[in-house]
Amino acid sequence: MQVQVETINSVTKKLNIEVPVEQVNSEIEKSYAAIQKRAKLQGFRPGKAPMSLVRRTYSDAMRDDVMRRLYEKTLFKALDENKIEPLDPPSIESDMLAEGEPFKYSATVEVMPEVKVKGYKGLELTKEKYVPSPESVEGEIVRMRENMAQLVPVEEGAAVENGHVVILDYTFSVDGFPEETQNADEAEVQVGANLLMPGFEEQLVGMKVGEERAIRITLPEGYRNPEAAGKEGVFQVTLKEIKRKELPELDDEFAQQFGEYENMEQLRAKLTEYREQHELDRIDMALKDMVIEKLIEKNPLDVPQAMVNRQLEFMLNNLKNRLKVQQMTLEMMGLNDDIFKVRFCDMAVSKVKGGLLLMALVEKEKIEAGDDELEKRYEQMASGNADLLEKIRQYHATNQSARERLISEIKDEKAIQFLLDNAKITEVEAPAKQGE
Repeated sequence: MQVQVETINSVTKKLNIEVPVEQVNSEIEKSYAAIQKRAKLQGFRPGKAPMSLVRRTYSDAMRDDVMRRLYEKTLFKALDENKIEPLDPPSIESDMLAEGEPFKYSATVEVMPEVKVKGYKGLELTKEKYVPSPESVEGEIVRMRENMAQLVPVEEGAAVENGHVVILDYTFSVDGFPEETQNADEAEVQVGANLLMPGFEEQLVGMKVGEERAIRITLPEGYRNPEAAGKEGVFQVTLKEIKRKELPELDDEFAQQFGEYENMEQLRAKLTEYREQHELDRIDMALKDMVIEKLIEKNPLDVPQAMVNRQLEFMLNNLKNRLKVQQMTLEMMGLNDDIFKVRFCDMAVSKVKGGLLLMALVEKEKIEAGDDELEKRYEQMASGNADLLEKIRQYHATNQSARERLISEIKDEKAIQFLLDNAKITEVEAPAKQGE
């Protein structure tokens, strides 16, 4: 067997393999002999058909059988001899198998890149300054107050205003697109929240209970049916109820509904604490993302598509699980599996690059994860639950792959901290928010 290894790029190799004619002929003879034993040809008992007839009748079956066995016998041996570890099954192209000729084929495989990390000390980073924001705390109280609001019917004869919640029946249709037709009874709409199609809520303003109205809107770009985007959709609406929000007083009784708070002062203090911790965590996460981006800039590398595909699947499944908890689906967000993978491909590539570079840094700087660090992680996962802590310990003691994943996570976190400890960090003012 002759094997020539061609390097396409740092993550792709192509093996050009030639199987000698003697081995090809031998496998062909074996295949025909096996086929003859089970062949069912008219006029002959199983196993008694002449070989010449078997060859004429079963040449395609023989070819498939021999090619499969030649791949099995030669490809893995060639990979092993050349110390090539493919990340995914190879992509194979071959000549036509013919008796009396060597069999030639090629196998293209993706492999792990050889990563040599450099330039990772002295990375220049900017870190957002934390700024207390009493306005944000008050905004949170406003949202809490809104959530505690009671809905009460408006006065008889009143018309819909922004802020009202209405109950309505509707039928929706798009001329020329019967599949878009839908209807609903007693649908609840918060007017002015801008949660529905642009133009719909505005046209409810001024309606009164019992009134019917045709609401016409232009279906927006990005509508779930691309062919219907830009067309006119019509809602035939019947208004059944109008309600207004009755907000609770911001007093001690209000505060006591949210936990062990005696008054609004204690509630504000806890919200301020939560907001500070949330902002510090956000700033810290942004800094960690930035240091990985800078590391990638200093170390450009190719990544295997197989690893990108796995990362995309991981991200997709995570999102689906989070949405499931919220009783939502991808489709509700205007996505499907294919759209998600296209939209988030660049993010997946960056995550793979970052992971490979952190792995190389861990090895170069000999970063380890000790038993004490594992125990600390177990305690964090248990959150003070002694029974759960013991179960977590037992699980990782008996599940080697889970233990190794956790060790890898700890090492990566330590590698990121190593980068931050050796970086040049400049604090900057937070960017102004829109509208400020």
